[in-house]
Amino acid sequence: MSATTSNATKARLRLIVVRVLMISLFITLLSRLWFLQVASGQDYRAAAQAQAKRELIIQPARGLIVDDMGRPLVANRTSWVIALDRNLFDKLTAQAQDQVLGRLASVLGRAKTELEQRSQLCSEPTAKAERCWNGSSIQPIPLASDVPQHVAVQILEQTEDYPAILAQQDSVRAYPQPYGVNAAQLLGYLSSITKGEFDQAKVKQDRSLNGASVVGRAGMEKTYDRYLRGMPGQQTLTVDARGRVIDEGERVEAQPGETLVTSIDAKLQSFVERQLHEALTTARGTFDKVTGKNYVADTGAAVVMQARTGRIVAMASQPTYDPNVWVGGISKRALRGLYAKSAGTPLLSRATQGQLAPGSTWKPIMTVGALNNGFEPDTKLDCSSGLQVGNRWFKNYESAAYGPIGFARALELSCDTFFYRVGLHFWEKYGSDPTDVDAKDPLIDVAKDFGFGRSTGIDLPGESRGRIADRHWKQEYWKTLKGRYCKVAAEKGAPNDYLHVFAREFCLEGNHYRAGDAVNYVIGQGDTLVTPLQLARAYSALANGGTLYRPTIGKAIVATDGALVKKISPVVEHKIDSTRAALREVDQALTGTPRQGTLAWRFVGFPLDQVPVRGKTGSAEVWGKQSTSWVATYTKDYVVVMMVTQGGTGSGTSGPYVRKIWERLYGVTGDEVKRARAIIPGVVAPARLPTFTQDGSILPPVDPRGAS
Repeated sequence: MSATTSNATKARLRLIVVRVLMISLFITLLSRLWFLQVASGQDYRAAAQAQAKRELIIQPARGLIVDDMGRPLVANRTSWVIALDRNLFDKLTAQAQDQVLGRLASVLGRAKTELEQRSQLCSEPTAKAERCWNGSSIQPIPLASDVPQHVAVQILEQTEDYPAILAQQDSVRAYPQPYGVNAAQLLGYLSSITKGEFDQAKVKQDRSLNGASVVGRAGMEKTYDRYLRGMPGQQTLTVDARGRVIDEGERVEAQPGETLVTSIDAKLQSFVERQLHEALTTARGTFDKVTGKNYVADTGAAVVMQARTGRIVAMASQPTYDPNVWVGGISKRALRGLYAKSAGTPLLSRATQGQLAPGSTWKPIMTVGALNNGFEPDTKLDCSSGLQVGNRWFKNYESAAYGPIGFARALELSCDTFFYRVGLHFWEKYGSDPTDVDAKDPLIDVAKDFGFGRSTGIDLPGESRGRIADRHWKQEYWKTLKGRYCKVAAEKGAPNDYLHVFAREFCLEGNHYRAGDAVNYVIGQGDTLVTPLQLARAYSALANGGTLYRPTIGKAIVATDGALVKKISPVVEHKIDSTRAALREVDQALTGTPRQGTLAWRFVGFPLDQVPVRGKTGSAEVWGKQSTSWVATYTKDYVVVMMVTQGGTGSGTSGPYVRKIWERLYGVTGDEVKRARAIIPGVVAPARLPTFTQDGSILPPVDPRGAS
C-alpha cells in the first residue's frame, strides 16, 4: 500500500472517532436535558414556584376591655406605621441603604442609629437585642408607629426617595376614658414580644404569636392576654426576583381577639379616682402639728369591692399616669419617669402592691381572734393613757384615758392600751419565752385566716404578699441581717450612739419575740404590712358573715359575635374559722364608729339608719415619716377602703372622701337616700352581660340593677 493510501485511511479513522465522540456528547447532553426538563421538571418547577412565594402575617385586632355596662375602657384605633421591606432593602447598595435610612430618620424625627437597629434581624450577630426584629425577613419590619398622616402620605407619594420603605395602617390601643376614667394600673400595657417569648411560642407551636406580636405586660392586658390577642391571618404573595408582588394568592383573615367584660363600673371608677386625688391634694395643704409642716401625702389607694362576691367595682391608685404613653412604643425618658421615685413610681399600683402598716384598722381582726380564744364581748380592760411593757412606756393615742371599757367601745374609740392588754395576755399565756419560735399565738393565726401575709389571688399580676411579723419572720429576718449588724457591733472604739447600741442588741437577741413585739402587733404597728386590697377583702369577710373571696376584676370573656366564651365566677377561698357570735359582735361594734366613734364627726347628717355603714379608722406611725391615713368601711353590699401615705389621721384625711363614695353608691343627697340600693347603673353587678350586636355596638345589660 502506498503512503498516500495509508494516510487517507488514518484520516478517515480519526474522523469516525471524532464523529462518534460528538454523537456521544450530543446523546449525553440530550439525555441530561430530558432528565432535567421532563423526568425532574415537575420537582424543579415546584421548587422555583416555592422560592417565588411569600407568606405575609396579618395581625389581628386586639380584643376590647369593657366595664360591666359595656363601656369600652380599652379599644383600638388605626395608626400609620412605617415599615421596611427587608428583601428589597438588601438589594440596595450600602450607600443607598445609608441614604434611605438617613432621609427617613430626618422625616420621622428619629435617630438614624435607632432605625438601623430596628431594621436588623435578631438572628444577625450585630443585632441589638432590645430593638432587633424577631420575625421573618419576609414580613415588613416596623420602624415607627403612630406616625402623623402627612408624614405617611409624603412617604407614599415619594416612593423613589424611599425605596423598600412602606407606609401602612395598623391597629393600636386606644383609651376612650368614659367619664374621665384613668385606671392605668388596672388596664396595664403592651410591648413587643421578646426573642425568648417568640422562641418559646415556636416550641409550643402557638400560632397566636409571631415576631410582630405585642403582648400584655401588666394589668388585665397581661392576665387575659391569651384571650385578647386573637389569631393572626396569612396572605400568600408571589414575587419576582426583585421582590415585587406579581400575584396575590390565598388569604386567611385574622381573627380578632375576644372581649373582656370586667366588674368595674366606669362611672364609679372615675368618681373614686377623683376622691382619692382630692384627698391627697387637700392633705398637702393641711398643716401637721406633729412634724411642723404640711402633710406630704405622696401616695394613696382606694378600693370598692362587692362584699358578697369579691368583685372589684372600682380601684384607684395615686400617683398614676396616662396609659397612652405606651402606644407606639415608649421612650426611655418616659419609662424612667414611670419608675422614678421622685415622681412617686406611678407604675406601681398602691392598691395591690403598696405594703403598709395597717394601724388601728387591724383591731377588728384582732378582736375576732380574742373573742374566739377566751375573751367575752363584755370583758372590761383599762383604756389607760399608757402601759408599761418591759422597759418601754406604750402610750395611748394623744394619751387619752377612758377607764375600763369593753371591746365595742374600744373599737369605737380605737383605744390602743385596751388592745395592748389583749396582746400582752396572749404573749404571757403562750409565748413568754422570747426564743420559742413555735409558740402558739391566736392573734397571728386569725390574721393568717383572714388572708394576710399572702397574695389574694386577684386576676392582676405583680400583687404583693404583705407580711405578718410573727416569730418565724423575726427569726428569718435576724438570720439575714445578723452578719451585718454583728460586724457593726464589733467595731473597735465605736461610739455609744443609737446605731451601735441597736447593732449590739440585734446581734445578740434580734430574733427574740418580746412582749413589746406582741403589743405593737395587736394595734397594727411594727413590721406587719398589708395592702389596701388585702384589708378590703378581710373586711368583706366581716360584712358577709365569714366568707373569704378571691378578688376578681374579670367577669366574662365574650367572642366578637357576642357568644359567651368563658364566665368568670366568684371564687370562695375559704370560710373564716370563727364562731358566728364573734363575727356578729365585731360587726355590731363597728356600727358605732360612724355614729359615736372616731368617724362620727365625718358622718354627721349621713342617714346611717337607712345605710348602716360600719367602719374603722387607722393612723399608722412610720419611723421617719408622717402617719399613714386609713379608713376601712363596709355595708352588707360593699367595702370601701382608702389609704393615704404621710397623710395624717384616718378620719381627718380619708374620712370625708370615703363618705362621698358612700353617698355616691347609695344616692345620698343631704340626709336623704334616693334609693334603697345604688343609683349608679352597674355598681351592683348586672345579672346579665352587655349585649354585643352584629354592627359592633355594645348595649348595656337589660337589668342593670340585678344581683350578680
